[in-house]
Amino acid sequence: MLLPRPVLAELELRLGVPARGLRVVEVPVDLDPLDLVRAGAAAFGFAGFFASPEGREIGAIGAARRFTASGPHRLGELDGALPGLDPSLPILVGFAFADEAPPAGGWAGFAAAAAVVPEVAVVRAGGRARLVVTVPPGSDGGGVLTLLSGLERPHAVPDTGDGDEGVEAHPLPADYVGAVDEAVGAIRSGLVSKVVLARSVMVRRGFPIDAFEVVARLRAAQPSSWVFGWQEGEAVLVGASPELLVARSGEHVHLSPLAGSAPRSPDPEQDRRIGESLLASAKDREEHEMVVIDAMARLEPLVSGLYRSPTPQLHRLPTVQHLATPISGTTRARLLELAEALHPTAAVGGYPRGAALRLIGRLEQIERGWYAGGIGWTDAAGDGEIAVALRCALLRGEVAVAYAGCGIVADSLPAAELEETRLKLRPMLEALS
Repeated sequence: MLLPRPVLAELELRLGVPARGLRVVEVPVDLDPLDLVRAGAAAFGFAGFFASPEGREIGAIGAARRFTASGPHRLGELDGALPGLDPSLPILVGFAFADEAPPAGGWAGFAAAAAVVPEVAVVRAGGRARLVVTVPPGSDGGGVLTLLSGLERPHAVPDTGDGDEGVEAHPLPADYVGAVDEAVGAIRSGLVSKVVLARSVMVRRGFPIDAFEVVARLRAAQPSSWVFGWQEGEAVLVGASPELLVARSGEHVHLSPLAGSAPRSPDPEQDRRIGESLLASAKDREEHEMVVIDAMARLEPLVSGLYRSPTPQLHRLPTVQHLATPISGTTRARLLELAEALHPTAAVGGYPRGAALRLIGRLEQIERGWYAGGIGWTDAAGDGEIAVALRCALLRGEVAVAYAGCGIVADSLPAAELEETRLKLRPMLEALS
């Protein structure tokens, strides 16, 4: 049994107390938030998980309330529905790269932007966990209690390792190299200063992929990343992002944009030299500075005391390392207002924004969907954190589509950019196998 009988009894007792609007009950619990999701996701159309490197985790199943919006002000529209909610409620938030919902196909069911109040959630922070059950008006909670009482602790499904049926790149590597070459030409002609081009790799297994088992592998392998899973019906977006779009706590706001990349080496001395070379690279420093300047300019109307580290630092991951510049300040703006001002950053779109997005539309050969969008959590007070949806894959049945992209500037070498996408794809492909 997943939940102890005393916890279920306490829930039943407290759900019997009448309430106006949503009925919200909290109970302390000793439970891994991801275990709740792995045990209960199959019973609901929605399930979600989000974990930050600082240790905060939210696991959620079911949707007591769902808000969606589209268009250039979609995040502001979502945020307008939240202030009246119970301040203790965790609200999961996700949105696409583009302003409109992805077209029908692999991304079917994913809105342009969505905020979900979970029916059942486990929130773990500061070493303590709480179970939050939210019952819509008109429901006595009996259905969710019955479901919770039947959940069993999940077990990892053994992978025989022989179920791969095929791997397919889109576009083909040669075509991606050609698109990068064309982008370099556009940059040198003065059309843009930077553009980000992405590609995808489809993996087909011989059996259905357990999406939240993949999330568990990512959490174990990528502790310094923002790890997530978002289920819409039969599809689940999973990932371990290295980059925080923005976080807000009270009036404090912080972020740490990434741009400029290099591989890791298992040899410590060689790894150190690669990192020093990245820090000294004029090409990577120029690309990184575009991202930082753009973020500072977009935050300036909303944030006071805006401060950036004068020099970038290294953000190291298992297969790749990036240049990162911490940015902080104070604000009265809410989390989704800040996210709307920043997205899409120059790290995932390019610089200047409008021209870069037009070039992406002409050269890129994939549908990004929620890749390079955002995913995270917020609350009624406007606090929370949103990660950029990077190093991710869309899973549906036996098929997984993984995504990766690179920032292209005037000195980019197309073959090197292709290799960089391979480095970025590797952790996801390893988690899938």
